[in-house]
Amino acid sequence: MRASFFLGNKTFEVREQELPRAGKGEVVVQNMVCGVCGTDVHIYHGEPGSADVTPPVVLGHEYSGIVTEVGEGVTSLRPGDHVTIDPNIYCGKCEYCRVGKKQLCESMEAIGVTRNGGFAQYSVVPEAQAFLLSPELPLEFGAMAEPVACCLHGIDRAEIKEGDTVCVVGGGAIGLIMVQLAKLAGASKILLSEPNAKRREAGLKLGADEAVDPTMEGAVEPLLETADVVMECVGNLPAVKSAFRFAKKGANIVLFSVPKVDAHFELPLFDVYKKELTIKGSFVNPDTHSRAVALLNAGKLDFSEIITHRFPLEQMAEAIAMQMSDQSIKVVVCPQE
Repeated sequence: MRASFFLGNKTFEVREQELPRAGKGEVVVQNMVCGVCGTDVHIYHGEPGSADVTPPVVLGHEYSGIVTEVGEGVTSLRPGDHVTIDPNIYCGKCEYCRVGKKQLCESMEAIGVTRNGGFAQYSVVPEAQAFLLSPELPLEFGAMAEPVACCLHGIDRAEIKEGDTVCVVGGGAIGLIMVQLAKLAGASKILLSEPNAKRREAGLKLGADEAVDPTMEGAVEPLLETADVVMECVGNLPAVKSAFRFAKKGANIVLFSVPKVDAHFELPLFDVYKKELTIKGSFVNPDTHSRAVALLNAGKLDFSEIITHRFPLEQMAEAIAMQMSDQSIKVVVCPQE
């Protein structure tokens, strides 16, 4: 089989490997589609992922595939099953795992980060990390279960109430998933702030009631201090600043995006005080993967406007570059091509 190893220093190398075999409690998956995540982009540039990365390693933690082999003791899956992978593996022993906050696990591992993942033709994963997909669901959509699961944790943190006005800052793949989830959560009005016209158009098709270009003079002024909930999905300082401007009194602000490690924001303390704002972070996907799969299998989410570019294993650097480009929304890699 072929596998694209990340070697560090912005370098990938496709290597021929023996097919993996399933050990006890494991399954072998033929990887069909793997998304390029913002975390992959950060790792590519030498920044941390959800866990420490030690090259060489096969990245890719947003993926779907077909089970080809099951190991001893596996009872929930069989060859031929379509599955999606929850990459995050928690220790179950640290303080945070033991008090119900396993997303903050002190010894977390992640398939496609600390273990070989989806940017290969095959992978071997623990049975517990593989979730059954409907065979009718496009495997491209199935590969989006992990980002949906992460977004669901963010939505849970946001505490959207039926009738709320929700502002999503950023119309990349995550922002467009948030638009759909906010609608499912009962938002009466969804605003999207996004400078890219293609992404604004996609947002309107996927459920946003209004999409504005924050770089256009006067475009956002009518929307300032109108949102009950703000989901910040970009990670740069202008986006974070705008999140506070969209928030009305008593609003919840979720800083969902992955910022640079050394990023700092000058907090408007008087606004936090006077407007009684609640500011929350959101990290990975604790116990939300099965809910994400249920939504996907039920056809509640649409990715036809989100997945824009596809690459083979041999073009990982190009896939990363395209994911960083304004031309794309979501880039996926197809290991079997």
